Amino acid sequence: MNWILDADISKFYDTIEHDWLIRFIGHRVADTRVVRLIKKWLHAGVLEEGRLTQSEVGTVQGGSISPLLSNVYLHYAFDLWVKQWRGRHAEGEVIVVRYADDWVAGFQHLRDAERFQREVTERLAHFGLKLHEGKTRLIEFGRFARKNCSRRGAGKPQTFDFLGFTHCCGETRKGGFAVLQLTSAKRMRARLQAVKEELRRRMHRSIAEQGRYLRAVVNGHTRYFGVPRNGMRIGRFRQYVVRLWYRTLRRRDQTRRLNWARMTRVAAHWLPLAHICHPYPNQRLIVTTQGRSRMR
Repeated sequence: MNWILDADISKFYDTIEHDWLIRFIGHRVADTRVVRLIKKWLHAGVLEEGRLTQSEVGTVQGGSISPLLSNVYLHYAFDLWVKQWRGRHAEGEVIVVRYADDWVAGFQHLRDAERFQREVTERLAHFGLKLHEGKTRLIEFGRFARKNCSRRGAGKPQTFDFLGFTHCCGETRKGGFAVLQLTSAKRMRARLQAVKEELRRRMHRSIAEQGRYLRAVVNGHTRYFGVPRNGMRIGRFRQYVVRLWYRTLRRRDQTRRLNWARMTRVAAHWLPLAHICHPYPNQRLIVTTQGRSRMR
């Protein structure tokens, strides 16, 4: 892939059209009682500060059924169309990855990327959706991006964020091309801010209770972001958590100051060290290939 279309659907959950959604659901659900129940769910409205707000478009953000309905909507409005477009119009390789309303598309040729951007905008508009102009961009990416940018004097290739990771053009130890997946700085700041606020609420709890909470936080962060070549950033996250915990413990006890040496021992007891949890992509592909060969 030499070009990446980093797209964002503007106010997706607020602009889903109910009529189209009901038609899509009717393709797979024959029981009219279920369809009628979903209609009532969509028209139930939202109660905020004692006011009931009803709308003919959109689904309730945070509702238990909203993620399912959003996937149904984009399956028909986007996924099936992408499959047809790839077979009919693409001159080179095309890869599209979608998770809920977040998606990115990779292209081998620039002309395919530009045509796809124009036509997907028209396709989504047909179903009441719109790409965010400020967050949708077409960038050069891949194994030749660094060389091409250097030749033009444009500096380093651009990066893009997807599912909490910042994707960069990098190199292996042998000088080959590799896609670096690094923890998004925005995601890390938001998570650390949430930890800081939670530690304030738990300031006067026991160290053991605080330690169990922070252990779950660090474990969850490492399990998700522990991909190859991201060890430095998940280690940095653990360091920031230790510093926040250190400040919290010092703030609650003004008479006996906690020194850093003791804090290091406490953190080593409760917080796991940063480590890589996921295998390299080539190892995952080997497993997949072997599985397919056995099936054949």
